[in-house]
Amino acid sequence: MAGLINIGLSGILGHQSALNTTGNNITNANTDGYSRQQVVFESQSGINTGAGSIGSGVSISEIRRISDQFVVNQLRSDTSLFNEQDTLNTELTRLDNLLGGESTGLNDALNNFFSSLQSAAEDPAALPQRQAVLSEAENLVNRFQSLHGEMVQQRESVTGQMSAAASDVNSLLSTIADLNESISESPGIAQGNLPNDLLDKRDEKIRELSELLQVKVTEVDGYQVNVALSSGQALVVGNEAASLSTETSPDDPNKLAFKLTTGNRVADVTDQMIGGTIGGLRTFQNKVLEPAFDQLGRVALAVSDQINQQHSVGMDLEGDLGGLFFSDVNTRAAQLDRVSASDNNAPPQDGVVSVEITDTSELAAKSYNLEFSGTNGENFQLVDAETGEIVRQGQLPDPLPAEIEMPGFNVHIEAGSFSDGDSFLVRPTRNAAANIGMEINREEDLAFATPVSAESDEGNTGDAQISQGTMLSTTNPLTNVPLDEFSQRGELSPPLMVRFTSDTSYEILDATDPTNPQALTPPVTGTYQPGVSNKLFSEDPSDPNYRGFQFEISGNPEANDVFTIGYNTDGVSDNRNAAILGGMGTTNTMNGGNQSFTEAYGGLVETVGVTTRQSQLDMEAGQALLEQSTNQWESTSGVNLDEEAGRLIQYQAAYNASAQVMSVAQDLFDTLLGTFN
Repeated sequence: MAGLINIGLSGILGHQSALNTTGNNITNANTDGYSRQQVVFESQSGINTGAGSIGSGVSISEIRRISDQFVVNQLRSDTSLFNEQDTLNTELTRLDNLLGGESTGLNDALNNFFSSLQSAAEDPAALPQRQAVLSEAENLVNRFQSLHGEMVQQRESVTGQMSAAASDVNSLLSTIADLNESISESPGIAQGNLPNDLLDKRDEKIRELSELLQVKVTEVDGYQVNVALSSGQALVVGNEAASLSTETSPDDPNKLAFKLTTGNRVADVTDQMIGGTIGGLRTFQNKVLEPAFDQLGRVALAVSDQINQQHSVGMDLEGDLGGLFFSDVNTRAAQLDRVSASDNNAPPQDGVVSVEITDTSELAAKSYNLEFSGTNGENFQLVDAETGEIVRQGQLPDPLPAEIEMPGFNVHIEAGSFSDGDSFLVRPTRNAAANIGMEINREEDLAFATPVSAESDEGNTGDAQISQGTMLSTTNPLTNVPLDEFSQRGELSPPLMVRFTSDTSYEILDATDPTNPQALTPPVTGTYQPGVSNKLFSEDPSDPNYRGFQFEISGNPEANDVFTIGYNTDGVSDNRNAAILGGMGTTNTMNGGNQSFTEAYGGLVETVGVTTRQSQLDMEAGQALLEQSTNQWESTSGVNLDEEAGRLIQYQAAYNASAQVMSVAQDLFDTLLGTFN
């Protein structure tokens, strides 16, 4: 009887455990990371008799945690991928909406500014139209500065998110290390009785870590795991966790450097921070946001510089030369602001490097690293920061300064000492959108006229005609020194006379005294070709015949025909320069003469838009992969309530049957006792 009772009792106890396990599955059906558990039954050793072995009941060999490590690893990988793409897409969408928005973008401000110039050209002396130009110019400046400011805010937001994510990483690493220790010290683990709940918690923490960055997990003795970056840098070893911190990058004050502290050793792991939220933020900052700063700055530089050049060769309402319209792109402060020295440079860190913008039509939206090598830092190389390509290299002269010529800008190594390993970040266009400003603040100062004009002498006998002239510069571009012709306010010094000595030759004279013109020093003569337009003066600043302006004569002149060239005194109704300024909105003056201002900005908007769209597709693909791996995990480890309900009925019936076995044993025992009585 005792054997039958023990058999029934083992069934009751076993199925009671099965009912408890099933109930625990049901109550944790919605617990994140919970893996379904299953009771594994096995027969107890039988009792040998002469007739054979008789079973002695059932026992529980283990309470098994249903988990497939391959599926778990895939879920982590897909989690990291999706969070990277999701974060990247979120930031890209924000930037795309900013740059492409009708009220926040630059296109409307550019179009309105050039439209106001075109309207002013119709009545160049009217003050209301001039005021409209100033108003639209101010709006354009504000739009540049606002866009730059919004992008700075987004950069700071990205930096803040990365710092917060690093703190979350540390918390998770510490928790994983603690769980490792708790698992290894769990009672019964030596006999293979695993702490299922602790294993679930650890897997869930590692999955949460995968949301932040991509990691590798390796199982080790004692059922512990080691966690490392994808490159192999250890994050958790047993019950020891490393610490991740952020600090301002020594090479770029606008970026973060990631430091990993393990014991007493600190390693820079910035380039190893890939995948997850952190990887998405770093990709956005490095591949999209920073280049967008450069692209926007390039447009701001081109608008400022080219409008300034054209405005400076004009004449204002009071007869003065135009001067600057927007702020000078090559102020001393601006040139120095384009270069930042690495904090890791060797003492005394007194190197002075600046960047001068030379030609905005050839300027590229790029950043560079200026690196020094050699015993005394005498060797230098300029490296494209994006591609790593060496674009210029050489040796420093003794003494300094040195100049590195690049398309659109020059790098000036001015003074100081340089050492092996020193580096400087060169960003010719980065902050230009923030630095743009207005120099003109009066309507009368707008230079809509051209300061030179020409006229034919009434006594000319030929039918030749002279143009009203095109201004090239009021200063020599090679020396940046005012040309002699424009050294006096409101005058052309000297006024000039073109006198034909025959129908195919002419001389240019000093017409300070029109009644007694004098030869220039040195004398200037030319040969005239009938039937074509003949240009007077050279376009080459290095040519002695360069005057900063150019006229054309066409037709058939005769000997003694005379044309005079002078300052456009009282030319308030002249709109020649205003028309040129207004037409610059659609003129291809950027990217080697292949893009207008609006097209260059449109290229930035298009690049960000295409990247955003691609990111959206990548995010959707990542989401599909994550859903697939999640469903696979659910099918393997998740709790199916219908299945568990069926098991409840099964185990309840087995429990009741085992109780009935004990009841039968009790009845038999009672019968036996009654027989003896």
